[in-house]
Amino acid sequence: MMTTEEPNRLRAMIAKLSGLSIRDRYNPYQTFKWPEALADEQMWMSADLLTTHGTESDMPLDEAQRQRLSRWESINFYSLNVHGIRELLAEVVLRIHAPGYEDFSPFMHHFIGEENDHMWFFAEFCLRYGGKLYPNRNVNFGQRFSGRALDLVTFAKIQLFEEIVDHFNMRVAGDSSIHPFIRELNGVHHRDESRHIAFGREMVLWLYEQISREGDEALLAQIDEYLRGYMVNSVTQLYNPIVYQDALLPGNVYERRTALLQHPARRGAHRAIVRKPESFLLKHAMISKPVFAD
Repeated sequence: MMTTEEPNRLRAMIAKLSGLSIRDRYNPYQTFKWPEALADEQMWMSADLLTTHGTESDMPLDEAQRQRLSRWESINFYSLNVHGIRELLAEVVLRIHAPGYEDFSPFMHHFIGEENDHMWFFAEFCLRYGGKLYPNRNVNFGQRFSGRALDLVTFAKIQLFEEIVDHFNMRVAGDSSIHPFIRELNGVHHRDESRHIAFGREMVLWLYEQISREGDEALLAQIDEYLRGYMVNSVTQLYNPIVYQDALLPGNVYERRTALLQHPARRGAHRAIVRKPESFLLKHAMISKPVFAD
């Protein structure tokens, strides 16, 4: 159960988020009016979110290539969402009524239902408009932790995943150059994720405070390294060589991926992608340094 210091505040927060989930509940099978098709001759993702943004002086693309790339990078991004949601749902279900989570479980039920909806509509988007989901390319970091430390890194990964995704959702939802349906999908996801992010930050902080009180500096250093590695891996998964192949970009797609990942112009984009969750982790000393420092 929660420690006695702030149970009333945390319970009030969970009750508020649960109430918002009930108020904003929708049926994804009825809410969205799916277009028959989305034209290739348009941007499906904001230009500044493409993995090539800022590099075109060295690796130029014409407008048709940029539009095709935006289509397939969208399909890759939503595929990453599907795989990430599936993995986080499995972890939350394991813990929803485990000892110690009694005060959190009311909102976890809403979380599970909403994330299942997200998984469905992102998969539906990929299958309708891309004809496929890209395979899961997530790196398995191995099992280093147990007990509360395992719970912490699990919920921290969920938190990082959701905040990184929300960086894209907010930008696309507000971009008038993008098809209205794509903007709507991202806007709905952002609205739900704002509750999940608020909940996740409280959960992560609650778990970290328990572990840090034990004073195991070696364990805290391992958690620090693990979370920084997870953020780097989350960013590198956006660079998918098969996307460049599907977008018909010239040259060796694996060499292109390496060149883009290492291009100096991409450093600012990497920092922007992780800025919010990284700031949270740094503020509470969960990590010791930024992951994409100059």
